Amino acid sequence: MKTLTTGLLGCVLLAGTAQADVFVSVDTKGSYVLSNVHRPGRTYERVIHEPESSLVSLDQQPQMIARQPYAELVSAAATANELPAALLHAVIQAESAYDARARSAKGAGGLMQLMPDTAREMGVTNVYDPKANIQGGAKYLKRLMTLFDNDIALAVAAYNAGPQAVLSRGGVIPPFAETQRYVPSVLRQYRRLQGLAVDAPL
Repeated sequence: MKTLTTGLLGCVLLAGTAQADVFVSVDTKGSYVLSNVHRPGRTYERVIHEPESSLVSLDQQPQMIARQPYAELVSAAATANELPAALLHAVIQAESAYDARARSAKGAGGLMQLMPDTAREMGVTNVYDPKANIQGGAKYLKRLMTLFDNDIALAVAAYNAGPQAVLSRGGVIPPFAETQRYVPSVLRQYRRLQGLAVDAPL
């Protein structure tokens, strides 16, 4: 987890806020734990506080999101699952680059790269149907957000590596190379679409 400190400091943020604070604590094994959520019972130091003056005008946010592919479908899924549309777009970009026919070597398919078991659990019968895929992926991401107390970084890590990989490590981002690349990439795109500054080192 220590290797992720500089990678996530500039990109973890709370959903729906105009500022991006990042807190760090040290767990019992001496590993750094980064979070955008200040949990009771833990001692945190805020290592990033992003002033509003450094942010891009929020007037640009709806325009940027509206220009993304499948904007209407993403907006509907975001509203239905109480998620930021920007976060769904960021996950789709990382998962499939908006290719509705994408299929991974492990069998994940569609825009949000749903695995067969996940698709069935989310009620998706055709992962290559953009509307169904986005709705299913959003529903799954919402479940992960709830599981990890709305900690976006952990929810995104669980989307990539599986929730058990995060839970089994006590709620820290797994040390998998793919996940360590994936989380900052998603959060960087999320920041950009939210209209937040993205020039902090990652």
